[in-house]
Amino acid sequence: MLRITLYTLLCLSSLYASAQPLAAYVDIQNQLMVWDKGMIRKIDYLPPTQMKIGRNTIPYLDNSRAFKIYYGGSTHDINIGFTNAFFVSDNLVAYLNAKSLNVFDRGTSKRLTGICDQYFLADSVLMYLDGQRQQYSAYYNGQVYQIESYFPDSTLSSIKVSDNIIAYDNFANQFRIFYHGVLIAQEDYPVSSFDAGRNTVAYVDANRQFKIFHNGQNFVAEDYPPQSYTVGDNLVAYVSNDGYFKIFYQDSIRSIGFFQPIYQVGDNVVGYKDPSGYFKAFYKGEITELESYYPDNYTIQYNSIAYVNKAGTLRLFTEGETYDVTNATLDNWELHYDVLKYQIGQSIVRVFYKGVDY
Repeated sequence: MLRITLYTLLCLSSLYASAQPLAAYVDIQNQLMVWDKGMIRKIDYLPPTQMKIGRNTIPYLDNSRAFKIYYGGSTHDINIGFTNAFFVSDNLVAYLNAKSLNVFDRGTSKRLTGICDQYFLADSVLMYLDGQRQQYSAYYNGQVYQIESYFPDSTLSSIKVSDNIIAYDNFANQFRIFYHGVLIAQEDYPVSSFDAGRNTVAYVDANRQFKIFHNGQNFVAEDYPPQSYTVGDNLVAYVSNDGYFKIFYQDSIRSIGFFQPIYQVGDNVVGYKDPSGYFKAFYKGEITELESYYPDNYTIQYNSIAYVNKAGTLRLFTEGETYDVTNATLDNWELHYDVLKYQIGQSIVRVFYKGVDY
């Protein structure tokens, strides 16, 4: 069992300080605008050809296809026309210049390998196939770790990379977990299924037991495989073999009831339809009733659930609170992390965050 001291956990938890998430949009004058800490900033005079929004960064190809990254209140010019693909997570940006894999982390770019055909990006960890060193490696907290040797004409096929954790079956059919810079020999046999989230991996082992790895500890959740399961951040929602809807949270399992729910997991929150058809949310151990019906569509991310209800009101459940944001007719709306961006007509773009409309 992996043992981690309290001091180590505190250091790791402060590795990426909690920051207010970002929002971005192109205004009516075709200028690229960023909402950051309650302020609107113009970062480019022309609309980007491609843009993605992370929690702390906004990478984009500008109108001339130069690659830029907005971070820490300013725009970083990365290169002019060399980047052919890029991806963003909470804290990292991974990008390819031809086959060269690079990472942008806390304001600094680093080249990881000159040849890369396979990579997986999560909030604070990046796993990739290093074609130069012939190995699978992981970038985490500014360091590169060797994960597995690479065998020509063969790649790892069962990999889950999420938040701060990597889970996979290796070439020897052994189940491994990379967590906080340590490679853990979790099982000596392959697992039949698994899923991963922050600090957490759930899986069905070779003996068909349903197990959960969480914060360095191992739990046998069920003696038989669940009917379904999904892992979020520090939680696992599942329907047990005998038909109970359950949620693992804070090292314990809570039985929600004997029913077959429709449910979604988004990081820290679970949205589900209860036996009466009501729409409910599980967040940090508490259950909140959102509607007396289950909506056809909703977006769930981080600590939040957003949807338009039957009355035409844009509603946001975030960090345990429910807000009626607007009942105006909307052209579009988007939820990024806990930031809700919505547009009224052609010219009005608003941002809603933690109960405040900007």
